[in-house]
Amino acid sequence: MTDSKYFTTTKKGEIFELKAELNSDKKEKKKEAVKKVIASMTVGKDVSALFPDVVNCMQTDNLELKKLVYLYLMNYAKSQPDMAIMAVNTFVKDCEDPNPLIRALAVRTMGCIRVDKITEYLCEPLRKCLKDEDPYVRKTAAVCVAKLHDINAQLVEDQGFLDTLKDLISDSNPMVVANAVAALSEIAESHPSSNLLDLNPQSINKLLTALNECTEWGQIFILDCLANYMPKDDREAQSICERVTPRLSHANSAVVLSAVKVLMKFMEMLSKDLDYYGTLLKKLAPPLVTLLSAEPELQYVALRNINLIVQKRPEILKHEMKVFFVKYNDPIYVKLEKLDIMIRLASQANIAQVLAELKEYATEVDVDFVRKAVRAIGRCAIKVEQSAERCVSTLLDLIQTKVNYVVQEAIVVIKDIFRKYPNKYESVIATLCENLDSLDEPEARAAMIWIVGEYAERIDNADELLESFLEGFHDESTQVQLQLLTAIVKLFLKKPTETQELVQQVLSLATQDSDNPDLRDRGYIYWRLLSTDPVAAKEVVLAEKPLISEETDLIEPTLLDELICYIGTLASVYHKPPSAFVEGSRGVVHKSLPPRTGSSESAESPDAAPAGVQPSEQPAVIPTQGDLLGDLLNLDLGPPVSGPPIAASSVQMGAVDLLGGGLDSLMGGSGFAAPSTVVPANLGAPLSSGLGDLFDLTGGVGTLSGSYVAPKSVWLPAMKAKGLEISGTFSRQVGSISMDLLLTNKALQVMSDFAIQFNRNSFGLAPAAPLQVHTPLAPNQSVEISLPLNTVGSVMKMDPLNNLQVAVKNNIDVFYFSTLYPLHILFVEDGKMERQMFLATWKDIPNENEAQFQIKDCPLNADAVSSKLQGSNIFTIAKRNVEGQDMLYQSLKLTNGIWVLAELRIQPGNPSFTDLELSLKCRAPEVSQHIYQAYETILKN
Repeated sequence: MTDSKYFTTTKKGEIFELKAELNSDKKEKKKEAVKKVIASMTVGKDVSALFPDVVNCMQTDNLELKKLVYLYLMNYAKSQPDMAIMAVNTFVKDCEDPNPLIRALAVRTMGCIRVDKITEYLCEPLRKCLKDEDPYVRKTAAVCVAKLHDINAQLVEDQGFLDTLKDLISDSNPMVVANAVAALSEIAESHPSSNLLDLNPQSINKLLTALNECTEWGQIFILDCLANYMPKDDREAQSICERVTPRLSHANSAVVLSAVKVLMKFMEMLSKDLDYYGTLLKKLAPPLVTLLSAEPELQYVALRNINLIVQKRPEILKHEMKVFFVKYNDPIYVKLEKLDIMIRLASQANIAQVLAELKEYATEVDVDFVRKAVRAIGRCAIKVEQSAERCVSTLLDLIQTKVNYVVQEAIVVIKDIFRKYPNKYESVIATLCENLDSLDEPEARAAMIWIVGEYAERIDNADELLESFLEGFHDESTQVQLQLLTAIVKLFLKKPTETQELVQQVLSLATQDSDNPDLRDRGYIYWRLLSTDPVAAKEVVLAEKPLISEETDLIEPTLLDELICYIGTLASVYHKPPSAFVEGSRGVVHKSLPPRTGSSESAESPDAAPAGVQPSEQPAVIPTQGDLLGDLLNLDLGPPVSGPPIAASSVQMGAVDLLGGGLDSLMGGSGFAAPSTVVPANLGAPLSSGLGDLFDLTGGVGTLSGSYVAPKSVWLPAMKAKGLEISGTFSRQVGSISMDLLLTNKALQVMSDFAIQFNRNSFGLAPAAPLQVHTPLAPNQSVEISLPLNTVGSVMKMDPLNNLQVAVKNNIDVFYFSTLYPLHILFVEDGKMERQMFLATWKDIPNENEAQFQIKDCPLNADAVSSKLQGSNIFTIAKRNVEGQDMLYQSLKLTNGIWVLAELRIQPGNPSFTDLELSLKCRAPEVSQHIYQAYETILKN
């Protein structure tokens, strides 16, 4: 007999057996077989071959069997789309089954089968289920719409399911309302631009009514939806708060946090003088405290959220310090978070309690926790001035323990205390110096070196101490090397006679023997400072230092406001906005708190420039080359000039990229605060409103007149430039910018070899060609030159923004001056925005970026204003007459791509003079003041 017997078997295999059982006539056997199939599928075996046999089992009244078959369907429909179509008929039938559980089951499974071919067959059954008389079926169908939208958004919109979903918000059953809100929120998240959840006071009222009766997850969906609503006034905000407050006592922590989010958001709109405001603050504390009695993981999430709340409104938990005291069995992540909040809540009233507690923590066994506790003592000293002395003595006690890491942390925080309270606690330096040898961490060594350098005059052996660090200079970390370099230079400036060798040694180590660019640069700067001007070196290195601020780790206010809107989500645990960690195409909408009402805060404006303040007409002349900012002469314009070297810019803000499309605020910070105005309403009106074609304003008027050119003024007087006088102005003709110069020789000798160069400036202006004076300039002779300019030079933000620093060289010397160029030379010819684009952009630019100005006594009417401005590339997009006033809507574009939108309101004054009101909106509000000056210059000349 051969071995072939091993390859033949009477057993047909598992799949074959299951197939036979599935086709059995006995119901029980069928059910067992389906269970076996599901078990195999769950452990990862491929049972897709049984698809037709399992689908045949769908025709049954047994709910359990139906559920199992549907489970199988969901899993394999994607890999067997053609077979899955076989099941469609059963779905359609099941959606009309008398049993609501089966109807809901069919709808739920339909939503989970992500196969394009099938989706269109499912629309009819879904439509019926959305209007089913049983709320259980309706709530399941609502979620199904969101799932279907994810597969085929267009289909859902065409079939009108979104409108049906919106109707379900008014459903009588709270669970249906909650699911409808959840589905709409989910869809709205993937389409931020669509206004699906169109919330109004009536729908908000329905949501609040449903809130009391639905399940906990339903409540969370509704609360999250409420948080996106913007109440129209403080009364509505208060009434919503009153109806949400009972949720704070819910057992589910997610409901509590969602309720806290709504209240924190709407509190912005309540006046602090209201009695209700105080009541609300009191009501917010107990639920937050209760969250801290949950298991550690929940505590951690609660603490991360409380951290944000305390930064926004510390008054909520100011009396609850004790609950943040650390328990011995807290996990480390909870301990560290509690410490953080303790410091944020520390105040004069509770500081004694806090310090006693922190001192206790500093003797624990957990190293990370002890370090943070020691650091916390230092932060308390900086935050609460009255406690500083007590904190310093606590830190000294800890140093006496001689525990290495405690000593090192203590030294790091004492350095900060010295920076906050100079000349107060220097008596402890001697104790610190005793521990020099035990320091092995870079941060502690650097802190100790800083202390020795800063107070070198009080430490007799400062030079020996610093010399001991120098021995292993190249083995130290960069942080320590940089501190050591600065400290020895400070020591040299305080005790020059004794430390000359030491300073030479450190400078050569830093410059010649080091390959770290930061260290070398700092070494060379000190070397040159000390060798050229020791007095200046003293002023620079030993300058008065500003005190450090109290809370250095606070979250930046706009980010904090955004995170408050995300309380109870991952963003509040990471302390990062969702855009920082959510990947994918879904647009993440930036949320922000509503503007405060009823308090004086809204009136405060960040350094708004007073309207009408103009820079002086006479440009300032930079007298000597020693004063010049920046590196005007980094091109070799001639032989080296005698005199002190050009001082490096102390004002340089880093080369801000003004060229990058200008869509994010360029230089941050100095936005004009203007009264917030709404979009000009009349712009939305249809064109056929009897005003004729608004856009045919060009009409050939003023297009060729060219941009306004100011008369020449003296930029560099002869007495400051050895007889060379330079007058000039700027002009823009047919798209090219030029600097029109008049050079006059008032000296007694001939001038020749002229050259010109600009320093880096805000808009990258630079000469497009050399300065050509063809014949030498004889005494008392003048020459007019037009120097073409371009805007491709290097960029650096100047103050003021339109400041231009110029160097001119001739055979006698190099001369420097600065002048202000009018911004309208930068207005480009393609600055006319499409009307729809204008409307969309105006709405899109935040109101705080709007600036308002007045132009008094303008001698022109609306048409003359429009054509005159068009000559300087300010284009009128639409014109309206509102209550007897002419309104012009205008746009202009700068050479670096920044768009500026304007609304010009022309007040009819006396017949010959009118007053104009100018509103400017721009993504870079810094330019608004200069645009206004350009408007005024063009219209009044």
